[in-house]
Amino acid sequence: MGSLSLPFPAPEDEETNLSKAKLDQTHLLNLFKCQQKYLNHFFQNLDLSQTLTFTQTLLNARGTIFFSGVGKSGFVAQKISQTLVSLGVKSGFLSPVDALHGDIGILSSKDLLVLFSKSGNSEELLRLVPCAKAKGVYLISVTSVKPNGLAGLCDLNVHLPLERELCPFDLAPVTSTAIQMVFGDTVAIALMGARNLSKEEYAANHPAGRIGKSLIFKVKDLMKKKEELPVCMEHDLIMDQLVELTSKGCGCLLVIDDDYHLLGTFTDGDLRRTLKASGEGIFKLTVGNMCNRCSDYCLKDQ
Repeated sequence: MGSLSLPFPAPEDEETNLSKAKLDQTHLLNLFKCQQKYLNHFFQNLDLSQTLTFTQTLLNARGTIFFSGVGKSGFVAQKISQTLVSLGVKSGFLSPVDALHGDIGILSSKDLLVLFSKSGNSEELLRLVPCAKAKGVYLISVTSVKPNGLAGLCDLNVHLPLERELCPFDLAPVTSTAIQMVFGDTVAIALMGARNLSKEEYAANHPAGRIGKSLIFKVKDLMKKKEELPVCMEHDLIMDQLVELTSKGCGCLLVIDDDYHLLGTFTDGDLRRTLKASGEGIFKLTVGNMCNRCSDYCLKDQ
């Protein structure tokens, strides 16, 4: 059988091409400076009255604040929605494509729908608008190009000033998505302040995070209970307690008396040192022979 020639470079050719690529440090620095300039343009030209109206509208929302967008703007919209949820605000992301295939059923007349789009002319969003309007939803567009289709169809429009994209072709959405993220997250923090969200309330929404653990969980919530503790008596043979030592995940045995008073500890390290020093004699040693007794700790502290 004959062989087919591949229409793309072989892997070794790709590696050769990549090895020839060089990063110009001056060019990289200039890119960061340009991006800073474009972001400054956004801050200097943002209409604060529009922003205030937008933020107040979200604050007054009686229902759920839904966000939507296509492509990169969609990812930004989803992230902003998740930020609001973490602050205790009822919010969600609505895919414009899925909305037209049943998901629009989640919308009600009490809800807001915020549409993020650089151009304001995304076909998917323009198709969604009349369907959302039919359900009585309040529509807000957040766009960067004037004029655009969404601005004329929505109840409120916020313009995010965009000088140009950092992309040399002014095409890749990198600066536009950056200002969308800055705008959305800043508004989210403004809502946080307006709602007087306390650190404790914030922590309650982040129980697995550092703040949540420090403010929500008490020692009693985290400490091991009796049946979870690796306990043994001082007269127990060391070799008989290996399963107890390793299965409880504490790295030590708690040596107790009949009244459950702590007498000392026997650690993984103690086991290794005892085995090295005693050899086969370890089979006859009790935990009490080799444990670190509480009295030993007291002497060390004095």
